[in-house]
Amino acid sequence: MEFTKTPGWLDWYAGPATPKFKLPAGAVDAHCHVFGPGAEFPFAPERKYTPCDASKQQLYALRDQLGFSRNVVVQATCHGADNRAMVDALIHSEGKARGVATVRRTVTDEELEAMHAAGVRGVRFNFVKRLVDFTPKDELLEIAGRIAKWDWHVVIYFEAVDLPELWDFFTALPTKVVVDHMGRPDVSKPVDGPEFELFLKFMRDNPNVWSKVSCPERLSVTGPKALNGELNAYKDVVPFARRVVEEFPDRVLWGTDWPHPNLKDHMPDDGLLVDFIPHIAPTAELQHKLLVDNPMRLYWPEEV
Repeated sequence: MEFTKTPGWLDWYAGPATPKFKLPAGAVDAHCHVFGPGAEFPFAPERKYTPCDASKQQLYALRDQLGFSRNVVVQATCHGADNRAMVDALIHSEGKARGVATVRRTVTDEELEAMHAAGVRGVRFNFVKRLVDFTPKDELLEIAGRIAKWDWHVVIYFEAVDLPELWDFFTALPTKVVVDHMGRPDVSKPVDGPEFELFLKFMRDNPNVWSKVSCPERLSVTGPKALNGELNAYKDVVPFARRVVEEFPDRVLWGTDWPHPNLKDHMPDDGLLVDFIPHIAPTAELQHKLLVDNPMRLYWPEEV
């Protein structure tokens, strides 16, 4: 099947720089995706966008170039609840990848067991209205209850303004909960302002909640962008991510978000994105927790 990309779609950055920051041995890219290829793994009819192809081979080549050892492949919304592309990437990773799936209430125990065997360790609930259609919360709670017996976790994607209305649902989840990209804070507001303080309170009050301190390229308002050798990219995001890393060092993760779906104004150089890490995790101890200890504990606990 042939697919036509969404008009204006930005393809991922080819030929990224070699990072100046040397990742610790065993570092995990804990948030990335595969798209198709569409001819092999068709995109979902209900998708809100049609991306470029971004194959498992290209993902793992990037892993090796940047200096990561492992990946966590998160199901992309363009594939809906058809997890075949993501699972295929796990199966062909030689044990170096784990996955986060999207499932519906109709998923069978046999399907969950097969995904677990392939390396899936979580499910993703997306509340960003421009990306997905609404799923009833009772269905999501039912799914969370079913995956808890596998010791999977729930990944939640939402925007900061929606946290108050989602608070009761999130705190009812019976698993570990991982927040994508710090709940997408508005970084033009003060880091000590009420909106971001509510997110920090959410983490303080709920020790089962973790956060990814990733995607500065989505959150930044003033930049500068991770392009053309820029080693101080997205400075306006640094205080927010650093605050989370320093207060919750044992509950943070980082990932590239390759191949960066739905970016509108630029496509970052992934090598320069890696150079963002020491700005938010300034010590070797914090870097090791963020990149090795925490993702290993969550996704490869049998090796810890």
